[in-house]
Amino acid sequence: MKLTKKSHACIRLEKDGRTLVVDPGVFSEADAAAGADALLVTHEHPDHFSEERLRVALDADPAVEVWTLRSVAEQLSAAFPGRVHTVGEGDTFTAAGFDVQVHGELHAVIHPDLPRITNVGFLVDGSVFHPGDALTVPGGQVETLMLPVMAPWNKVAEVIEYVREVKPHRAIDIHDALLTDLARPLYDTHIGNLGGAEHRRLAAGESTEL
Repeated sequence: MKLTKKSHACIRLEKDGRTLVVDPGVFSEADAAAGADALLVTHEHPDHFSEERLRVALDADPAVEVWTLRSVAEQLSAAFPGRVHTVGEGDTFTAAGFDVQVHGELHAVIHPDLPRITNVGFLVDGSVFHPGDALTVPGGQVETLMLPVMAPWNKVAEVIEYVREVKPHRAIDIHDALLTDLARPLYDTHIGNLGGAEHRRLAAGESTEL
């Protein structure tokens, strides 16, 4: 499987000539969803979900389908009947040849005064886990954890404890658009030294084979 890191929270996974894209939001490249065979969206926040970009991808190829939670599906399903699938905790499905398990239900707490929205994470081929905006532990062995390193709802101690709890073979940064270049080496040092897993940071557009 080939993993390509796009800007912020978006990743592209390629296998057997097919492409699965997770969370092509407004902080990602305008063409992040282009050429995808299937799209997964963890929740409704615009840095993870761009309705315009998903509509462009769905219009461009009538075979493209989307799997997401209800709050996102309701914004797309009427225009694309049968192609937008609502999923939740415990569901399993196959998208573009990838086997996907759904884990999690709620977005992480930003502040107690703000209501929590729904959020799901996707475990792809039993190997790559993208949690969206939550520190969900999927259970079982995770080879590659897509790690939300910097957000209004987390701090580095929580990120480190999350890596320790999931116990992946490797953790690769996502949710990093708000992290300055000055801070990145500090995060690399702390997560790499304390997380207990191989820690990697890919530049936007950089790929790795898993």
